Amino acid sequence: MTTKNASGTADSTQLLHLVFGGELTELDEVQFNDLSTLDIVGIYPNYASAYDAWKDAAQRSVDDAHMRYFIVHLHRLLDPEPAPAESPR
Repeated sequence: MTTKNASGTADSTQLLHLVFGGELTELDEVQFNDLSTLDIVGIYPNYASAYDAWKDAAQRSVDDAHMRYFIVHLHRLLDPEPAPAESPR
């Protein structure tokens, strides 16, 4: 499958990323308060679009210090071989 990369050019490599978040029990740990209330923002075909979604979700919850959002590199779980270098932009 061919997708567009961050620069708008064709890219045949699809690097899936999951964006999700939830309320943490402690500010210094990644332990969620209630797994049933996790906010699954979505799955994105590249880091740039996942970063944009993460930033949007994180900004909506800026007033709640315990709410945190994360980007998971699903492509690394699906294919643990080294992937091309990624950058946020």
